[in-house]
Amino acid sequence: MLPQGCSQRPKRLMFLPPSTNGTKLGPQRPSHGPSRLHPETSSQPGREEGREQGRKELHASPRSQHLGPPLDSVRLRDSNFVSSFQHRGAPAVPDDRGSVCVSAVKERRCPGAMTLSFAGACCLSPEAKEARRINDEIERQLRRDKRKFRREYKLLLLGTGESGKSTFIKQMRIIHGRGYSDEDKRGFTRLVYQNIVTAVQAMVQAMSALQIPYKYESNKANAALVSAVEVEKVTKLTNPCVEAIRSLWSDPGIQECYIRRREYQLSDSAKYYLNELDRIAAANYLPSQQDVLRVRVPTTGIIEYPFHLENVVIRMVDVGGQRSERRKWIHCFQNVTSIMFLVALSEYDQVLVESDYENRMEESMALFQTIITYQWFKRTSVILFLNKIDLLKEKVMYSHLGDYFPDFDGPRQDADAAKSFILDAFSSLNPNEKKIIYSHFTCATDTDNIRFVFHAVKDHILQGNLEIHNLV
Repeated sequence: MLPQGCSQRPKRLMFLPPSTNGTKLGPQRPSHGPSRLHPETSSQPGREEGREQGRKELHASPRSQHLGPPLDSVRLRDSNFVSSFQHRGAPAVPDDRGSVCVSAVKERRCPGAMTLSFAGACCLSPEAKEARRINDEIERQLRRDKRKFRREYKLLLLGTGESGKSTFIKQMRIIHGRGYSDEDKRGFTRLVYQNIVTAVQAMVQAMSALQIPYKYESNKANAALVSAVEVEKVTKLTNPCVEAIRSLWSDPGIQECYIRRREYQLSDSAKYYLNELDRIAAANYLPSQQDVLRVRVPTTGIIEYPFHLENVVIRMVDVGGQRSERRKWIHCFQNVTSIMFLVALSEYDQVLVESDYENRMEESMALFQTIITYQWFKRTSVILFLNKIDLLKEKVMYSHLGDYFPDFDGPRQDADAAKSFILDAFSSLNPNEKKIIYSHFTCATDTDNIRFVFHAVKDHILQGNLEIHNLV
């Protein structure tokens, strides 16, 4: 008996192998893929026996044992679910594997009756339900990731070794993070001591290489005492070591050696620490914030520092600048919002740690040109930090920029002319006239300067992220 409201008796359904064209019915063997439902439209007596035989063969097939209910045909295509329960009247379309997705036949709706699509969804096998659940979870995760990337800004710090990248990260922790507690600062005590001993040992070795004599004969013994110290084992400064370092630093020969530091490798923080030796050598010494900023520890590997800024997450990535570390950079190139490239202005007269015959500034320019032409950074904003402006002002007083870069025709001992020349040299490396390179002169050890500069570039960073996600 038909439910009330039905205008026609539901038609009996049967499987039609995908090899048919939808018009012939007969005792055909089932294909290797799921078949579609097809209404029986012929009532000729001669075909009834063939239909019955076809149904028996279908159910006897090993394939039919795991086909499930007639409507249980859910397949994965391109990692997305393609449900066989299509809109009413939609034809079943064979795919390139020879299988046919099941389509619900055009339904005669009856009040209170269950539709074929709904019935099929209820009949999904456990495997198909699990596959659908996993697919839905993946799609939800992709949507969450997209929203997350819109709120997260990845800043990649690049530059040659000792350009100030790690110091910049420390400033972000001071300005936008939790800073350094007394306990954190105590952890830098040993590193400060080691930086001092390393600097004095470097100058003692250079005294011999540059054939600079000590003015005070007693300092030869002091030099031998300091040279015998194993830097890696230094945890405190003993009184004999402190007295030897103090005497050496006051020797005019060592002062001359310091002025000629471009001829060997010496940390930029050497003068600062040696001038603060009495404070640092005290028994109750606790490193100051400036002491922490000036500690030199070569970066190896990749260091990330995340911090919050105006309801977004800034993820700053610091990578080692030495040649041996640059092969790791490629692992950081994805999803970069902005590149912050640091240049040490004071290195125009220095040579590389890796090579005594290559100029540091020229190496930095070559690296910058390579970075800005990478396809990875075609849509990435670039911010150029011309760092160590304080050391440049000091160095131009006795080291002329034109001696190392003949194109410079500015006056001697003019820091403004020198920094403008270096800025123009880097800007000229940009091959894309439409790409804007934002530049700033900085002193990474000056917290107020970095706070001001980062506030100025913040808008460039935020705007760049909006453009990447097509939100502007």
